[in-house]
Amino acid sequence: MKQTLLTFAASLFLLAACSSKPGDDSTKNQPAEPTTETTTPLNTAALLAYNPKNADKQIDEVIQKLHKTRGFNGNVLVAKHGKIIYEKALGWADYLHRDSLKINSRFELASVSKTMTGTAILMLMERGKLKLDQNVKDFFPDFPYEGVTIRLLLTHRSGLMNYVYFVDDIYRKEHLNQRKGLTNAEAMAMIAKYKPARFNVPNKRFLYNNSNFMVLGSIIEKVTGMSYAQFMKENIFKPAGMEHTDVYSKAAYDKIPVDVVGHDRGQWRYSVAQNFLDGPVGDKGIYSTVGDLYLFDRAMRAAKLIKQSTMDSAYTPHNPWIHGHFSYGYGWRIFEAPGQKVIYHTGWWHGFRHIYLRDIKDDITIVLLTNLSNGSLLKLDDLFKVTGMPIVRKSAYKGNGDTSED
Repeated sequence: MKQTLLTFAASLFLLAACSSKPGDDSTKNQPAEPTTETTTPLNTAALLAYNPKNADKQIDEVIQKLHKTRGFNGNVLVAKHGKIIYEKALGWADYLHRDSLKINSRFELASVSKTMTGTAILMLMERGKLKLDQNVKDFFPDFPYEGVTIRLLLTHRSGLMNYVYFVDDIYRKEHLNQRKGLTNAEAMAMIAKYKPARFNVPNKRFLYNNSNFMVLGSIIEKVTGMSYAQFMKENIFKPAGMEHTDVYSKAAYDKIPVDVVGHDRGQWRYSVAQNFLDGPVGDKGIYSTVGDLYLFDRAMRAAKLIKQSTMDSAYTPHNPWIHGHFSYGYGWRIFEAPGQKVIYHTGWWHGFRHIYLRDIKDDITIVLLTNLSNGSLLKLDDLFKVTGMPIVRKSAYKGNGDTSED
């Protein structure tokens, strides 16, 4: 019997995401053979097949109620055992221009991007390009902190400050151009120059913040000699069949080429314009659809991207249990109860707010992407009940040290 725990999302959004050494030119820019366990391409057309006439009526009733009474505005996908049983786009992509959402509308994934950054890091580990216990200083010698390893970044145990707040403060004090996006390299250079105080010493405790995965994105660029966007496209998105997924940085684009606009504070008039903080990637910056996130789920389940043993390590708790059920792996949040295991991530950035859940035991996938940050995702108990997804306790992350937008 499934354990019934209450109000999954309420607490989630009170969070406010080697064979040679790096830099060895003999291997740095040489392509490495994939080390995944299966090579047969996914049948993406079959996986994405869905007839709205066959929509699960119970799920539709819950989602329509969420839309009408809670102001849910976004796209939804629910799949079980490799088959989509519900898919829907509800509301506006851009309220000002009255553009409606479509099922292939692309959303800024915010911290859901961390699941793919973590996968890319583990892929590079498999290919012998890095080791999880390597120090950040191996890649960036002027990095001002000792003892910070890739493993600590993956598990949010680095003790780093949150670069979002640090950089924002510098930009405002020095009256820098806020329209031009900051690159990862520039963010790393600012950290080296200003040496902001850390929150904690490395490996003392779990402390979720975006610096960890921004640094990981920077390491991906350093190790591969490619932009984060290019590496992710060629090594994660294309192999998984994710044709509607890209990395868009404000440092590369004057205007991000997507139609979905984030709306903040639960009100349509607060549309969010991208600025310099939409430049760094790795902690965020991936734009995708509900369907492509489902394809990512299927590619991971089929070991198309990294080995099963590597995935198992990513889904293993690497922090002490919080309230006996919750932890963090390598880029994934984890919920476990007797007979249950759900890995998931939330996202919250510039008017976008999301939940991406994967029930490992019962093979259920739920994706909700929204562009109106109004708290509607705090009311998902009924959806979890009708889909069979475990419902997670309200106090899941109370006091867990999360201090930033998720």
